[in-house]
Amino acid sequence: MRHQCVRAIVVALFGFFLTLGATPDGLAADSDQYDLVIYGGTSAAVTAAVQASQMGKSVVIVSPDRHIGGLTSGGLGWTDSGNKSKVGGLAAEFYHRVWRHYEQPQAWRWQTPEEYGKVGLVVPKGDRGRPTRWTFEPHVAEQILDDWLEEEGVWVVRDAWLDREGGVERRGRRVIAIKTLDGQRFAGRVFIDATYEGDLIAASGVSYAVGRESSQQYDEQWNGVQTGAFHHRHNFSVLNRPIDPYLVPGDPASGLLPRISSEPPGINGAADQRIQAYCFRMCLTNCPENRIPFPRPTGYDPAQYELLARVYDAGWRETFDKFDPMPNCKTDTNNHGPFSTDNIGYNYDYPDASYERRREIVAEHEQYQQGLMYFLANDQRVPQEVRDQVSQWGLAKDEFVDNHHWPHQLYVREARRMVGEHVMTENELLKRRPTPQPVGMGSYAIDSHNVQRYVTPEGHVQNEGDIGVSTKSAYQISYGSLVPKREECENLLAPVCVSSSHIAFGSIRMEPVFMILGQSAATAAALAIDNGVSVQEVRYTQLRERLLEDGQVLE
Repeated sequence: MRHQCVRAIVVALFGFFLTLGATPDGLAADSDQYDLVIYGGTSAAVTAAVQASQMGKSVVIVSPDRHIGGLTSGGLGWTDSGNKSKVGGLAAEFYHRVWRHYEQPQAWRWQTPEEYGKVGLVVPKGDRGRPTRWTFEPHVAEQILDDWLEEEGVWVVRDAWLDREGGVERRGRRVIAIKTLDGQRFAGRVFIDATYEGDLIAASGVSYAVGRESSQQYDEQWNGVQTGAFHHRHNFSVLNRPIDPYLVPGDPASGLLPRISSEPPGINGAADQRIQAYCFRMCLTNCPENRIPFPRPTGYDPAQYELLARVYDAGWRETFDKFDPMPNCKTDTNNHGPFSTDNIGYNYDYPDASYERRREIVAEHEQYQQGLMYFLANDQRVPQEVRDQVSQWGLAKDEFVDNHHWPHQLYVREARRMVGEHVMTENELLKRRPTPQPVGMGSYAIDSHNVQRYVTPEGHVQNEGDIGVSTKSAYQISYGSLVPKREECENLLAPVCVSSSHIAFGSIRMEPVFMILGQSAATAAALAIDNGVSVQEVRYTQLRERLLEDGQVLE
């Protein structure tokens, strides 16, 4: 740790001397001046910082989180990658480092490599690339990311929360510094918002969207309310009979069961402010020596899960279909079915909420999901064979050790989305029209989780908003989706809360893509500094050349 601090001080001083007398708009250099200030602790923040450091820029990560990596180190080990050959640059380097870790015998504590098999393993033929592994334990991902930043001498300031009310200092069209709630100030030449929430773009006065646009706004098929679209098995239509939504079946006067909205779903294709559901990606284990039985959470109310009991009564038995295997007898457990870990309808105010309100939302999600697992393992309304199987699983003792073995990162699938120079829509993803100035690629299906749970006109419960549409092949992501409109800000980039429609973001929002865009954003930031121009004025030919040189895949 001492060595890391010394290296960070050296890097900071080096950046100070480089920028002395050469700051934009006459900004006076001082001891907290950096070429690049990154706000956020996601995987995109890491690749952005590494890229900036490798391009000779002084850089600091100001992270509201104590743990670096966001969902990549927060339980999402079953990487939603799509076409892995389109993941290049530093993103591919991360998955190569995961492979290197699991090549070490000491990495296999609870299982042998042979027992785990080749899940998530990609070994290219000949000289077409390096081997990678796309499944991993949370603590392994975090250690890899921390080590990477230490190698590059990147200073990481943890548990530092942006003052969203008055913590962004601007001069004209430029951000010159940000301040955190604890009084720290970070001045920079270029800034990157690498948060899932888009807090820096919002506090900087940059335009953004929340919720679903209408299908007409960008001429899209799958945006807006989508009643009647059932693309996965996360809806009540998969059951062999309809489910009654009322406390007393058949009696609307008795009121609705918990977790069902009394609001109508809205007109098909219409815009709304609703957000696709969040959950925690749990790391579970069935290894007895490493397993902690599911705890009964404080405030546990079994009535919250009555709807799930009715789902089981209807014959549903897919409880374990998304217990995706990770090394060492662990899982990345995700939502599956009509009533599962997705906490539908309890996050609508999260994107613009205060820090205090967000903490309340996170706590409610934690109580709901912990209660769900306790219910599955213990409640008599759950079929005996399901209870018996669930009871073989539990939280992993060696994961999230400072958070009661529960993931430290809520899966914020979508929050704010910048409205920038270019808005990515399903039309680019489905190749109906070309993408200008590509700086990376995605290929995962257009994927939105459920947005609401409501009562149909027939008096049955149903979910809405779960969309899965194949892009059929990889698609390009525009540089314009990373930068604000020039009249709003000239030195800010957003590789996570990118300029995108709701439905296009359903594919872009994958962790490897965030890593790709983090690297591309930092490359553009460095070129803007070198050439003394705004991020909107970076010459694309020069940006493209450097991205290809550094291994990005653009077509």
